[in-house]
Amino acid sequence: MSTGFNRRTPLLVALGAVLAVAAVLGVWWQTTQGTANAATPASSSPEAGFARDMAVHHQQAVELSFIVRDRTDDKDVRRLAYDVINTQANQRGMLLGWLESWDLPKSSSDAPMTWMGHGNMPRPKDGALMPGMATNTQLDQLSKAKGKAAEIMYLQLMTAHHKGGINMARGAVQRVSDEKVRRLAQTMVDGQQAEVDLMADMLAQRGAKADG
Repeated sequence: MSTGFNRRTPLLVALGAVLAVAAVLGVWWQTTQGTANAATPASSSPEAGFARDMAVHHQQAVELSFIVRDRTDDKDVRRLAYDVINTQANQRGMLLGWLESWDLPKSSSDAPMTWMGHGNMPRPKDGALMPGMATNTQLDQLSKAKGKAAEIMYLQLMTAHHKGGINMARGAVQRVSDEKVRRLAQTMVDGQQAEVDLMADMLAQRGAKADG
């Protein structure tokens, strides 16, 4: 009998490969673009905090999308999942590439979202490190769902995930001094809001809504 670990092993291998490639591309992009327009951010800066936290946030969005890709044959949901995988894996690579170029650690002992002044917020349980992130239980439930049930759950989880990401990206737009970081954050706000609107329509087509 297969175990939950065995079911998710191919997914995690694929996820690791995509994120590794994206990280390499991010380092390349950062190297070619340069950082002449801003001083190197400090480890406690909003730029560094945003890069670390959003990299973690994006990683889960990619994982959710890999899961649903294998749980439904619906072309629209699979197309959305493909777009999320590619967009957020590439953005994650850029974020990690910046941290590399700034010679800063990719993790911190600070609580998530400390750079936004939210370091003292209660830590969500069951693996959800930041607002909008799915819990380990929800990830497991999505892994077991099929067809329409998987589609609805993915769209609901990704809507919440995007809303949390939008809030974080808006916080970066307001706080960072590095212009390229601000531009990427605004791109995230615009892109993820468009997908939230799209997912609302997709949920309605399935007789559901974002809040269940």
